[in-house]
Amino acid sequence: MEKLGENQTNLNEFILEGFSYLAELQILLFFVFLVTYIITLLGNMLIILLIKLNPSLQTPMYFFLVNLSFLEMCYTTSVVPQMLIHLLTEHKSISLARCAAQMYAFTILGLTECCLLAAMAYDRYVAICHPLHYAVIMNRRVCAQLAAASWITCISVEIAQTTWIFSLPFCGSKHIQHFFCDILPVVKMACTDTYKNEIVVMAVSIIFIMGPFLLIILSYIRIISTILKLPSAKGRRKAFSTCSSHLMVVALFFGTALFTYLIPKSSYTPQSDQMLSLMYTVVSPFLNPIIYTLRNKEVKGAFKKTVSKLFSVQNPAS
Repeated sequence: MEKLGENQTNLNEFILEGFSYLAELQILLFFVFLVTYIITLLGNMLIILLIKLNPSLQTPMYFFLVNLSFLEMCYTTSVVPQMLIHLLTEHKSISLARCAAQMYAFTILGLTECCLLAAMAYDRYVAICHPLHYAVIMNRRVCAQLAAASWITCISVEIAQTTWIFSLPFCGSKHIQHFFCDILPVVKMACTDTYKNEIVVMAVSIIFIMGPFLLIILSYIRIISTILKLPSAKGRRKAFSTCSSHLMVVALFFGTALFTYLIPKSSYTPQSDQMLSLMYTVVSPFLNPIIYTLRNKEVKGAFKKTVSKLFSVQNPAS
């Protein structure tokens, strides 16, 4: 690590500029993001509750969906509450320790989501391409191992990467042109050569974002090939319907993540970077419960069944 010059001072806080350029709209943005955040939490909690209360949903696909919904609540919570506070205050500071904590949480949860979405694609591949062996291949132990491997691997990788980033000296300007402590904007604040850090960030992105994405693509090539060989149109529609929700979530999450972390930095502007980040930190967690409830017949059926049970309990026949 290079030594700081005598006229440089280590920073102990950053200023997250965020949406400062939209000064007149910050109150409106606060209410929009607050409502979105509340709906996101309620929607994901509803999905977890429905799956836990309905035995018909105790399958590998919904086991992974519970993990995904829990992760989405934590993921958006790592970013949105801080953003809401800064939309209401003039001094948008965040201490170095809180910035590091936010980056730990955000990066761990983001990478874990990539791996969980790949595990869900593998589950759909086994269900459609090897239906007779599905119960044996995707047993409880295998599901638990896939979920645990996703969490443990991503926690280990991001603890190492984020600790290395925050071992860098930060000095000079403390203004970050972002609404949270994302990796690339924070690395730019270091007053030393960050070439090695940027290479590691790119390598982690390729392995844990591009890697799962390619596995998902390969799974769906096999899935679509198998579905098209099914003799009946009804069978093809049913098979496609079990994958449509997952495909929409994958497209939404990976589309923005790939643009953010794998496109050359020269093509960025702070505003475009923030808009992309909003997609996977706010919009995607908000839409996922809606996609899985509106596009999934089993979840909709479980919801109607649960609601009818509640009403029958509240209004017992006299």
